[in-house]
Amino acid sequence: MNRVIGKVALVTGAARGQGRAEAVKLAQEGADVIITDVCARATETDYPPATVEDLAETARLVEKTGQRVVHSVADVRDLAALESLVREGVAELGRLDIVVANAGIVSWGRFWEMSPQRWQDMIDINLTGVYNTLRAAAPAMIEAGNGGSVIATSSVAGIKSLPGQAHYSAAKHGVVGLAKSAAIELAPYRIRVNTVHPWAVNTAMGQQGTEMQKIFSDNPSYAAAMGQYWFDPAISEPDDIANVVVFLASDESRTMTGAQIAVDHGATKI
Repeated sequence: MNRVIGKVALVTGAARGQGRAEAVKLAQEGADVIITDVCARATETDYPPATVEDLAETARLVEKTGQRVVHSVADVRDLAALESLVREGVAELGRLDIVVANAGIVSWGRFWEMSPQRWQDMIDINLTGVYNTLRAAAPAMIEAGNGGSVIATSSVAGIKSLPGQAHYSAAKHGVVGLAKSAAIELAPYRIRVNTVHPWAVNTAMGQQGTEMQKIFSDNPSYAAAMGQYWFDPAISEPDDIANVVVFLASDESRTMTGAQIAVDHGATKI
């Protein structure tokens, strides 16, 4: 459909899962893509980290669509690295129109039992990492004068808090507050900012690991707080989220900004 033809998109956390699906879907719709991932274990999690090979495979899949790609390993906690990537990408691809702040982690634990480091890593990656991504990208978008669209990945936990995930819920709620302010501040430059709120997604991060299983086994009352989902399938595929991201990146959503788009099987509404 070429809904974003001629545009350039930056996608973080693009080595696999949602980020890969988003990068490839944007390329299929006509965008050149700048992609990055930490490609290492950024903090303690119970699922394996993405690798350099994963990021290279995403780049290969983008190139297979016929679009150009700039890719580099970077940690979203490192503002200077993101600024360098944006400079490199804009120099090679000519502009920046779309930002998908997708990189993030998940871990579990009751707030009074988790280590302060676990709390801090969550905030640093899932909230400050989004700020760093927007901070690195916004000046280039403003200078180009083409308007644009920023999409930040939040979560169901950014709309309703989830048990065993106080740190994750705090970070994802914070992403909403950041995005709403950014939507107001970037409006004069015709740059829209929206958040996407998935439920469970079929990715390495989204699988039910040992930490999640233990939390709900030890605390049966928590299940009631998770909400309900009302149709099959009960879990999203990465492409389900990518389809929404492309919509928000395109002119089809040109009147939408500051919105929270739930892709959650009804979990926060019904």
